[in-house]
Formats: sequence, structure tokens, C-alpha cells
Amino acid sequence: MTAESRPTTRLPRPLPPTWLMAAALVAVAGNLRTAITSVPPLLDAISTDLGLSNAAAGALTTLPVLCMGLFAPVASTIAHRLGAVAAILAAVSCIVVGTASRYFGDDVVTLYVGTFVAGVGIAVAGTLLPRLVKTFFPPERTGLVTGLYMFAMMGGAALASAVSAPLADRLGSWQGSLASWTILVLVGLLAWAPFTLRANPHHTPGEEGRGRLPWRNPTAWLVAGYLALQSWSFYSAVTWLPPTYIELGWNRSAAGYLGAAFAGSQVLSGLLGPLLSDRTTDLRRLLFPSAVLGIIGCLAIWGMPETAPWVWVVVLGLGQGSAFSLALVLLVRYALTPSASGRLTGMAFLFSYGVASVGPLAMGYVRDVTGGLSPVWVVLAAITVVQAVVVVRMRPDLRRVA
Repeated sequence: MTAESRPTTRLPRPLPPTWLMAAALVAVAGNLRTAITSVPPLLDAISTDLGLSNAAAGALTTLPVLCMGLFAPVASTIAHRLGAVAAILAAVSCIVVGTASRYFGDDVVTLYVGTFVAGVGIAVAGTLLPRLVKTFFPPERTGLVTGLYMFAMMGGAALASAVSAPLADRLGSWQGSLASWTILVLVGLLAWAPFTLRANPHHTPGEEGRGRLPWRNPTAWLVAGYLALQSWSFYSAVTWLPPTYIELGWNRSAAGYLGAAFAGSQVLSGLLGPLLSDRTTDLRRLLFPSAVLGIIGCLAIWGMPETAPWVWVVVLGLGQGSAFSLALVLLVRYALTPSASGRLTGMAFLFSYGVASVGPLAMGYVRDVTGGLSPVWVVLAAITVVQAVVVVRMRPDLRRVA
């Protein structure tokens, strides 16, 4: 065979610098909670305008969480066909469409369909990000990168909670406020697009086969159970914290700022938790204090909500932020390969978010039945106690997902 007749092999394009990959990942992560946390400060206004019950209004945060469970396994299939990096680009595009459609939220069907589409995008991107962290970054930096995208995710959540109500006042409608977050999602889309061109499937080992979810692995079930309990508490708190204080007589802007303090404290602990995880082999040393902070925060909001509300929400946020960021570390640490991490994430998200999606709706039902939100915080404290019990079993020598 002559040189001219030999088939040419297309070499992979060189990857961007590590810092640039981290920046693109952070730009995407900043949009993974805004569609959720922008709703609670406006929940009472949405309910009034559309005639929704508290349970139906809670479904506006339940729906994205349900999507995060149902579509987590689908993320691996999409990554198998497109490549994980391109799959995230498609996911961010879904978030753009779903968020922008909220401008037409005076139609109930459009509001819920748009929320569903955004939820699908959040599910796919959120499932694949831990896999890409394990793929593109060295093991000694996975905690740092996980902390950075947690910082962005919770920072975006805090920003959305803080300015959602003031934006509604400025724009004259809650529809305009919810849809305005499309601008931030477009920033993430533009940051990720060049990375997609450079990081082709040759750079993401393990995409040649989808593999089965690790349903028979006891470690995977332990992680999924922990994440289910933490997510139930987290998304219920995100949904009903601002309405709790509106019920106590606060205006919606002030309650939104309180929600921002809750999310903002998660930025700090969400960054610190993974950083500390790089320095310890037994994550129980970090997971257990996180659960204790969550219990204290819930009980304080129940028993003395107006004594020191800013302190209570910060305590609760510190516990929730570190608990969730460390769960993302578990998805990397308890997997042997990037592909295994993707399967573990898919299985854990399917189970945990499927369970946790009931949380905001169920807590809304508690409000409908009892006539107030105070009992919700007792329930969330009890769930966090069970979460602490699960943490005790998370030994560092558990069998990894292969």
C-alpha cells in the first residue's frame, strides 16, 4: 500500500489549558440551580395569579428535581452517542429554551412545560459534570474542581434567590423575572461551545460502552440513600424557606434575601467541603458535622424563627452546602473509572432525586393540612437525623463501583 493510499487517522485535537476547562465547567454549573431558586420568593404571587394550591405551587420546584432523577440514566445514553462534552452543550440548550419560555408563564401549561424542559437540561448536565471532573482533571485536583463548580452552582442559586423578587418589581411581572435568567444561561452556553469543539470523544475514555447502572452494588445504594435524604431536605428548604418568613409577615424581597443568605452560605461550605476532602480519607469526619448543622438549622427555624433568622439560615446553609458538595465527591471517590463514576451518578441521581422530588410537594401538602409552615421544619430535622445515621456506615474501605 502506498503512502497516498493509506487511510489517514484523525488525531484528537489538543485540549484547552486546565484553567480554561475549569472556567467552562464553572460557567455551566452556575446555571444548574437558578431555574429552581428563582421561584420560591415569587411562589405566593404565582399561586395567587394562577390559582394554584400550595402543593401545586411546590411542584414548580418538584418538577426539575424529578427530572434530575428520571433523566440521570438517560444522560449516559446521550453521552454514548454524542460524547459527554457535546451532551452537556445540548443540555444547556434545553435550559435556555425552558427558562426563556417562562416569559409566557401566565399560561399554566407553558409554565410547567418550560420548567420540565429546563429540568431535563439540568438533569443531563448535572449528571455528566462529575464524570468530566474525573476525566479531565488529576485525582489530587478533583476536590478543588468539584468545589469550584459547587461555588458557581450555589452562587447562581444565591443570586437568583436574592434578586428574583426585586426583578419582578422592576420588570412588572414574575414572568419577566423568571425568564431574565436566560441571559446567564446563554453565557454558560457560549463558554461551553468552544470547549465542545476541542474535547472530542477521544478525550473521554469509557464512552465506547454505556454499561449497566450498579443496582447490585451496596456502596452505590448507600450513596444513593444518603443523597436522597439530603436532597429531600435541601429542595424542601429551598422551596419553603422564603414562604415561611412571608407567612411571618416579611415582604417578599426581604424573604428572598434570606433565601440568598441560605444559598450564599452554601457557596462557602460547598467550596470548603471538597477542598478538605482532598486531605482526608474518611469523609465521615466531614459528612457528620454537615448533618448536625442541618439539624440545628431546621430546629431553630421551627422553634425560634425570628430570634436570629439570619444566623439560622446560614447555619442551615453551611450544613446543606457541605453535605451536597461532599456527596458529589462520593460519586467520584467510590468509582474506579470515569465511566463507573457516570454510572454511579446515574443510578444515585435516579433514585435520590426521584425520592427527593416528592419533598417540596409533600411539604406543601403539610402546609395545606396544618395551615402553616412551622411543622415542615420538624419533618426536615427528622429526615436529617436519618441522614446522619447513614453517614456512620460510609467507611473509606467500601467496595468501589467498577
